[in-house]
Amino acid sequence: MFDNTFKICRILLILWLWILKAPSLGIQAQTSQNINVFLINEVDNEPAAKAVEIVLTYLKKNPSYGLSVQLESVEANKTDAKVLLETICNKYASSIEKKQQPHLILDTTKSGVASETVKSFVQALGLPTISASYGQEGDLRQWRDIDESKQKYLLQVMPPADIIPEVVRSIVRKMNITNAAILYDDTFVMDHKYKSLLQNIQTRHVITAIAKDGKREREEQIEKLRNLDINNFFVLGNLQSIRMVLESVKPAYFERNFAWHAITQNEGEVSSQRDNATIMFLKPMAYTQNRDRLGLLRTTFNLNEEPQLASAFYFDLALRSFLTIKEMLQSGAWPKDMEYLNCDEFQGGNTPDRSIDLKQYFTQVSEPTSYGTFELVTQPGKPFNGFSYMKFEMDINVLQIRGGSSVNSKSIGTWTAGLDSPLVVKDEEQMRNLTADTVYRIFTVVQAPFVMRDETAPKGYKGYCIDLIDEIADIVHFDYTIQEVEDGKFGNMDEKGEWNGIVKKLIDKQADIGLGSMSVMAEREIVIDFTVPYYDLVGITIMMQRPSTPSSLFKFLTVLETNVWLCILAAYFFTSFLMWVFDRWSPYSYQNNREKYKDDEEKREFNLKECLWFCMTSLTPQGGGEAPKNLSGRLVAATWWLFGFIIIASYTANLAAFLTVSRLDTPVESLDDLAKQYKILYAPLNGSSAMTYFERMANIEQMFYEIWKDLSLNDSLTPLERSKLAVWDYPVSDKYTKMWQAMQEAQLPGTLAEAVARVRNSTTATGFAFLGDATDIRYLVMTNCDLQVVGEEFSRKPYAIAVQQGSHLKDQFNNAILTLLNKRQLEKLKEKWWKNDEAQAKCDKPEDQSDGISIQNIGGVFIVIFVGIGMACITLVFEYWWYRYRKNPRIIDVAEANTGSKDGGKLADGVILGHSGEKFEKSHAALRPRFNQYPATFKPRF
Repeated sequence: MFDNTFKICRILLILWLWILKAPSLGIQAQTSQNINVFLINEVDNEPAAKAVEIVLTYLKKNPSYGLSVQLESVEANKTDAKVLLETICNKYASSIEKKQQPHLILDTTKSGVASETVKSFVQALGLPTISASYGQEGDLRQWRDIDESKQKYLLQVMPPADIIPEVVRSIVRKMNITNAAILYDDTFVMDHKYKSLLQNIQTRHVITAIAKDGKREREEQIEKLRNLDINNFFVLGNLQSIRMVLESVKPAYFERNFAWHAITQNEGEVSSQRDNATIMFLKPMAYTQNRDRLGLLRTTFNLNEEPQLASAFYFDLALRSFLTIKEMLQSGAWPKDMEYLNCDEFQGGNTPDRSIDLKQYFTQVSEPTSYGTFELVTQPGKPFNGFSYMKFEMDINVLQIRGGSSVNSKSIGTWTAGLDSPLVVKDEEQMRNLTADTVYRIFTVVQAPFVMRDETAPKGYKGYCIDLIDEIADIVHFDYTIQEVEDGKFGNMDEKGEWNGIVKKLIDKQADIGLGSMSVMAEREIVIDFTVPYYDLVGITIMMQRPSTPSSLFKFLTVLETNVWLCILAAYFFTSFLMWVFDRWSPYSYQNNREKYKDDEEKREFNLKECLWFCMTSLTPQGGGEAPKNLSGRLVAATWWLFGFIIIASYTANLAAFLTVSRLDTPVESLDDLAKQYKILYAPLNGSSAMTYFERMANIEQMFYEIWKDLSLNDSLTPLERSKLAVWDYPVSDKYTKMWQAMQEAQLPGTLAEAVARVRNSTTATGFAFLGDATDIRYLVMTNCDLQVVGEEFSRKPYAIAVQQGSHLKDQFNNAILTLLNKRQLEKLKEKWWKNDEAQAKCDKPEDQSDGISIQNIGGVFIVIFVGIGMACITLVFEYWWYRYRKNPRIIDVAEANTGSKDGGKLADGVILGHSGEKFEKSHAALRPRFNQYPATFKPRF
């Protein structure tokens, strides 16, 4: 044991001698570098204050850093810049008096008065400063225009709470969000984010602090935001603030058309008393390689101030700043005799010139970090301030809250903190499920073919406008709900200046879109906005009942009155009878001079049957044939011919005129014709744009009349001036005044169905014409065969989609409509609903003046033919029957006939002369009667 003790003493002696000889060997013991730091921290910024204290403790417990920090602290108030500046100046002057001038000003103020006061102080006195204030390029007003030399020692590194809001921009871009409400608590500073956060992104957004007064105030705040048509909400705050906001939201605001995003600096989980809610939850997480160091600081040095992310940032920033000063002092980069001015010595332009490159040494520090890594600008020419920050990751989770607790949390991606950093999504489907369906509220008026009810349609409606809004929705990406406005009006202003219909819904923020055949009018554009027209220049036109021209198959018989036809028939029979009598009793007729005319080729005996046939055929182009031989008979025939010629000529002329005149009966062909007559009543729909047009035209005429009357009755005019106003005729038209009065007397229909019913119930004595939009009337005419369009369009104006005044939808819809117009999609929709519509009625072509005679009016002549043919067939059957059975003929031999005649007898009725015998059977078989040649099995058909 003694030997061991001796050996130990010997080793200690050798070590002691080596230490004594070390200076002579050129080996010196490590000495601690002293630096003076001036900390200016903002009130309530506990993470910064606590982190700096822990840095000092950390350096003391780790002498290997060789660094000793003398810290002077100033707590900055947020409201009184003068008091704060006096406090800083007094503290600073005291340090100068003590010969402890600060090497570095560590500024951990956030923003506002305190931050700007500190920036002004250090910039004026030229003090090297590292700031952790909020703000990007240009947001630090006191450092906005500093020269290049000051940019090297006036440095800013943005804290995590200033970078985290940038995730909102990344989410908006990723999910194509068009509206957003951003709520934040006092753990975030958003004053400088109002313009920059969503700059150059077409997203309507509101950035506002969370109401702190109570749950009721928060409910009212969210309701006001919802009234601005916002359905995407971002809540930035600690877990307590997020819980309070979620519990202040109506359950209906967690449905599919809303999206909620909770973003925090804390690492815990969200808890809420909500029964059913799904939100996107983002929270920071430390890099894997830094977790061991962070755990050591938390356990050994008690770095536990929340939020952990902020505490770690301030710790790393302070330690890096102190090491930067140490390195500069040891390397000789720090000026030895640096000039310091106190506040009283500053005269406005006597800031000391500094040749300190604090930025270079700050970026070169290789000290490990405890949470994230510093992203510091090193590129020449790019500003350091506003672009340097700590980079870390945030975990994106789908969080389901059921029964007041988080029941399911799933990570679907990450976001790396940065100024323009995209989301890294692992589950795109889950991300899409978190997207709020953009659902707009549409109010409409049912009016075919623009909007029509259809229970089988997806939204319960169909029509031109429904197809149009579906096309726009595919381009702009939104969904919609549609309902009819209660009063069925597009919107008119009454005498009190109040609106009704769709316009009122848009003004009261109860509707997002007004859809239908809505005319663009000047007074409407004052209170709402219209998109570019989707249907150009639609005018007003007239709709009347189509005149029903009576058609008859025997209309050719109605050309002459019945008594005329009876007279013609009587003349026919009388002339035929008279001709028979003359032929019977004239000694020069054929039947009384057979010998005289026996050599004529045509022998015609004018019995009663032949006379009837002659008179009938004489009226046809075929003619009557052989005329009577006697002069008296010929006079009767000539008279009948003259009579027939006149009758036929008159009938032909009157038939053509009769059929033509029936197609020319159009009492009204234009608006002027309608205004000039009093037989047909007329009116537009009550509350329609057509009614507004006529009412205003009448008012304008009345105003012009009053102006002319005031001028003509003005006593101050000279006789010459008054004579120039004296005219016999009324100088101002009163056309619309009379029409408006007539419309009011006729009573304006309340609905389109009522107007159509009045038109259909029109009679010759009480006619009614409807004045309305040409598109509506054309569709009614296309689907109804008993209606017609009269005249040309007038007062043409376009149709457009209505939106709220100042709505972002105007620009989006304009681009979509122009896209559809370039693709000719609007033309295809017009063809679909006005030309190829299934509801198009199959109407008979209306008779035109240029058309020929229709079969409905001349078809009777074909019936006459068929009747004549039928009568002929019946007559043939009768003739056969009469000849076959009533006069049963028999064949006798010629010899028998001679014998009979010698006896003075006469051939019996029905006897036919012929030869019998075997030798005549073959040679004269053809001379036998036809009915004897039939086979024995022949049976008569009749």
